[in-house]
Amino acid sequence: MTLSLNIGNFFNDSSCHALVDELRKKTSEEDILDFEEKFNSKNEKNLHIYICRFLKNRSISRAVASKWLITIIKNKESKIDALQKLNN
Repeated sequence: MTLSLNIGNFFNDSSCHALVDELRKKTSEEDILDFEEKFNSKNEKNLHIYICRFLKNRSISRAVASKWLITIIKNKESKIDALQKLNN
């Protein structure tokens, strides 16, 4: 018997493959951030959760996952910095 951590309403296999294909297609930071915003607004779990899960399951390359995660994190950090500057 295999144990796996379920993240809640995780996609079925065909949806997972479609999401991985979308991740591979997006190359510019603008495309990545636009896709992330749309994805997060329509899904229960944020995109970074799925990316980490794909990385753990080796469904996506480390290069693709790191590009997406770095882009997402840098964007979040810049938003935090902008808010901090407004409060100072």
